[in-house]
Amino acid sequence: MLSSEECCAWVTLTRAPAFDIATVSRALQIFGSARACIDASDAARKQAGISAAARQFLSSTKAALSFAERAWLDSPRHHVVPFTDRRYPTLLRAAQHYPMALYVVGNVDVLNDPQLAIVGSRNPTPQGQATARDFAEYLAARGLGITSGLAAGIDSAAHRGALAAQGITLAVLGSAVDVVYPRSNRGLSAEIQQQGGLVSGFPLGTSPRREHFPQRNGIIAGLSLGTLVVEAARRSGSLITAGLAADLGREVFAVPGSIHNPLSHGCHELIRRGAKLTETAHDILSELNFSTFFAHAALAGMTAPAAHAEATIPASGMDKEHKILLDALGFDPADLDLLVVRTGFKPEAVSSMMLILELEGHVQAAPGGRYSRVVRSRR
Repeated sequence: MLSSEECCAWVTLTRAPAFDIATVSRALQIFGSARACIDASDAARKQAGISAAARQFLSSTKAALSFAERAWLDSPRHHVVPFTDRRYPTLLRAAQHYPMALYVVGNVDVLNDPQLAIVGSRNPTPQGQATARDFAEYLAARGLGITSGLAAGIDSAAHRGALAAQGITLAVLGSAVDVVYPRSNRGLSAEIQQQGGLVSGFPLGTSPRREHFPQRNGIIAGLSLGTLVVEAARRSGSLITAGLAADLGREVFAVPGSIHNPLSHGCHELIRRGAKLTETAHDILSELNFSTFFAHAALAGMTAPAAHAEATIPASGMDKEHKILLDALGFDPADLDLLVVRTGFKPEAVSSMMLILELEGHVQAAPGGRYSRVVRSRR
């Protein structure tokens, strides 16, 4: 947990111009903390490689936090999560350009929960809205967080579906978390704060602008294991989010529709590019391969692959971290790098635990330096 003064220092750094991850990383190595960077002399900051524009800002009265910013930080539900914080989402760090810090209103601990992004048109058909809500409700009920952008249309339907299931949902904004957009979703945003959180990479007070939405879309894609697109035109921003997800090696899912519906054309284009044609929630769960989801699905009567035909060797008495790692492995072979991303554990810890799981008969080595879960047939 960051101290109050360190939180204030990070708020200042997020407002500094020409300040990026590489620069702040170098500064932290030299000064040791964000607070020390703020308190350093201009000469020391120059020697640390901080740009003239950033130094000028940090030396001016503009660097001081306003009363409103300090008041915002006083709430226990308000959080600033710098990229150096253990709570910063592991998956998001894999993105080429990730925010220096995230502002969060709500439950900060769910940032690292497994999530699916659901995005689409702001002006969907009633059927599209129902589809997004149904997918979100079903998947959220089975432990998968639903992430979207709080926009009207498909985004709102996805958030509402997760809320209906009493599940987790995160809304990533193209504005600051204290500037809810669109205004018509203020009530929805208040509900989301209770079952998940509002997330933004923009400093407090930042208004929504067209140029902000690419970063917002990048955060949505970066937080999520995969992205589902429900109704999108060919030039939709949802296709940008899907493209960013694909660039990160994440799964992309698209719901097909009528050839006569312009809002199906974007989804069809994604399918042509290799997105998974998605008709049911099973299509998503079978690709994500998280055994915890399959377990929930089996209890609910869903016919997931191997859920009814095979059972894993019991893991009773297993340490919590070993169980998390085994759950992350799922039922398809995975290498150690992928398991590091899925769990957030250090590479050496994953390697050591996989050796133990192999010796205990829970996993076995697979070709290509991968591991697979040991199963036995009930038939």
